[in-house]
Amino acid sequence: MQVNDLRPGTTFLYEGNIFVVIDQSFSKTGRQQGKVTVKVKNLRTGARVEITFTGGDKVGKAMIERKDMQYLYNDGNDAYLMDTETYEQVQIPMAKLEWESKFLTDGLMIKMTEYEGEILGIALPDKVELTVTSAEAAVKGDTTSGAQKKAVVETGLEIQVPLFVNEGTKVLISTIDGKYSGRA
Repeated sequence: MQVNDLRPGTTFLYEGNIFVVIDQSFSKTGRQQGKVTVKVKNLRTGARVEITFTGGDKVGKAMIERKDMQYLYNDGNDAYLMDTETYEQVQIPMAKLEWESKFLTDGLMIKMTEYEGEILGIALPDKVELTVTSAEAAVKGDTTSGAQKKAVVETGLEIQVPLFVNEGTKVLISTIDGKYSGRA
């Protein structure tokens, strides 16, 4: 695959690692050959780096499989997932799921990503429904537009919510940035 063909969302192999393109830019000056700069995420380590290629370089194509799975539970060290078609269970180390663990609840449907049998991680839905377990009391008169207070949801994630949200309220949380999106 030519590096000139790399676009956001494309996965490729380079120096023994699997990357997904986050952003890509092309630059050319004078008589020099063009340069392709890509911001990428290493799918094995989660590290984000920037790689510069000379125009015309080639990288390997990586075909990433996505499989529908159901999150069952975690035992502190590993998360357990189940294939809903075959009922086969898979475990993933919790260290690979640092961000994702803030949104995982029993029975949540997710997509597991793998490359040639190697489990790379999971992809969460854009928004998840979580229950507020504790919320600060709203202060009377504190009604400026967009006033917010701290709340903690069932997974332990601390978020900012509008003043009307109380303990026991089900809320939608964005899995991209971990922010309140609305009432469920």
